[in-house]
Amino acid sequence: MQPWIAWIVLLAGWVLPFLHVALSPRSGPWLPPPGGTCPLGPRLGWLTLVLLLGPIGWALYMKARRTRTAAG
Repeated sequence: MQPWIAWIVLLAGWVLPFLHVALSPRSGPWLPPPGGTCPLGPRLGWLTLVLLLGPIGWALYMKARRTRTAAG
């Protein structure tokens, strides 16, 4: 594999989705909701999924964002 192909895969699969979730205003707050038991906020949770799963985590984020906006 050529190095430039590897960089494109890395950028397209991890960095761009990570930036999209980090910068999107619809990702939720950084801090957890009051009274929540999880120490991570919704945005940090999505960033963790995208970091660990890459394109699959981003697809999960996009599906959840689409169903949340359609439902209410």
